[in-house]
Amino acid sequence: MIEVKNINKTFGENHVLKDVSLSFMPGKTNLVIGASGSGKTTLIKCMVGLHEADSGSILFDSSSFDELDKKKRRELRQQIGMLFQGGALFDYLTVEQNISFPLNMFTEMGEEEKKERVNFCLKRVNLNNANNLYPSELSGGMMKRVAIARAISMKPKYLFCDEPNSGLDPQTAILIDNLIHEITQEYKITTVVNTHDMNSVMEIGDNIAFIHKGQLAWQGDKDSIVSSNTKELNDFVFASKLFKKIKKGV
Repeated sequence: MIEVKNINKTFGENHVLKDVSLSFMPGKTNLVIGASGSGKTTLIKCMVGLHEADSGSILFDSSSFDELDKKKRRELRQQIGMLFQGGALFDYLTVEQNISFPLNMFTEMGEEEKKERVNFCLKRVNLNNANNLYPSELSGGMMKRVAIARAISMKPKYLFCDEPNSGLDPQTAILIDNLIHEITQEYKITTVVNTHDMNSVMEIGDNIAFIHKGQLAWQGDKDSIVSSNTKELNDFVFASKLFKKIKKGV
């Protein structure tokens, strides 16, 4: 479980996050949604330590990140998997080498053990025998699946996904959504997904937080989002004609 308590973050005179408090549950796909500039990306970066909040606290299973010493922070980071927006694969490394990268950095696994772990992760994302391919030889969907394999290679307790469907066609986006959801439930991971894709929300939104102008404006699940009376959320959700029809019951 991850708890965000009264987080504030400013950049100069811009108050990006304003006293945000949230809980993210294990075994659930926890989605953070909001318009561009709402603060959702800054929130995620504060949670993984890429930004330092001005005030407030972030707790991973009741342990405050701010209070951990250098050694404990390193141990915690080893339990965090990260799926970046563009996949962030290393072009000069093969698929196998990309997935092995965190294993080389953070573990003392032998070569055979690392190979077994890589093959397990590739099988889990349905990319058997792709070990020796380079990123340039992969489709966009395959690259995202390799990035997911790398993100789970360390058996993380926490998984953060930044716009995982960015640049994908709708059918491939659904496959990636379902894969993230399956892995989350299967391994009881606390998964946090930053997205503005309403299709993702309706497919895998176990727990959804809507950030508006730096504040938590609504929280609930995919079944209750369409019946919300929060104006700002409705303006965001029903911006497309498709979701306007859902609202009207067409």
